[in-house]
Amino acid sequence: MDREEFRLQLEGWRLTTAEVLYYMPDHPTLIQSFVWQTLDLAPRYPRMRQFLDFWKAEIEAVIHSVKLASGEELAPARVRAATQFSLMN
Repeated sequence: MDREEFRLQLEGWRLTTAEVLYYMPDHPTLIQSFVWQTLDLAPRYPRMRQFLDFWKAEIEAVIHSVKLASGEELAPARVRAATQFSLMN
């Protein structure tokens, strides 16, 4: 991971995955799937919006739907103190 990605994660950017279902231009009755990942900032998702705007402007395939999944923010490890433990032989 480079420094820029790490900095973005510290600022709340998360790994975001989009599955774009689209109609194939030459076969409009068929739907194809395209998966794309990037670091993005919820809830506005500026990079994802930029990608979808580019798609609409430059790619002939018409989008049917988009599924979006986003990972957790980068955070310190969570540690809990054990209240009880036992050693078994």
